[in-house]
Amino acid sequence: MNYIFYFLIIVSIIAGAANGKLDEVINGILSGAELSVKVAFSLIGIMAFWLGMMKIAEKCGLVEFISKIIKPITRILFNEIPENSPAIGDIAMSFSANALGLTNAATPIGIKAMEELQQHNKDKKSASNAMCMFLAMNTAGFQLIPATVIAVLVGIGYKNPTSIIAPTLLVTTIAFVSAIILAKIFQKIWKPQENGGDE
Repeated sequence: MNYIFYFLIIVSIIAGAANGKLDEVINGILSGAELSVKVAFSLIGIMAFWLGMMKIAEKCGLVEFISKIIKPITRILFNEIPENSPAIGDIAMSFSANALGLTNAATPIGIKAMEELQQHNKDKKSASNAMCMFLAMNTAGFQLIPATVIAVLVGIGYKNPTSIIAPTLLVTTIAFVSAIILAKIFQKIWKPQENGGDE
């Protein structure tokens, strides 16, 4: 990715010099750098606020409450895992934390859940169906509160940053459901062999 950005910058400078607009290119680079610093500093306050709110939600038990509600659904999606496995609770907690924007809290929970899933994995050299499903769910990134996007919009001076909540909820819901459906479809296509390995 660094090479791509470097290439784009070089091409922009060369094209600007060829067209006699090198001054405009340089001014664009400098103004963009200045704006990025302003946005970065403005993110500190709004992110501190949202992370504080999410931390309160975690401490008061809201995240755990949501995880208990969705735990029956996780049992259905991860039917290969025993019901009494700690992985079920960890998966529910990880999903709840991600949905509420607690990405810092969701990361260690997600790693713990993946370690638990690995213990139930017959073929230790490849990912199990449950591990692939969990990865697909996390990659889809379902969010009820897109705190980071809201913070960026506030940083650039957008008048109504919370207007992004409804579109984000719609898009992430579609992506989340699609990820689950595709994971289930691929589970049917690539079934585990009798010796525990994948085809």
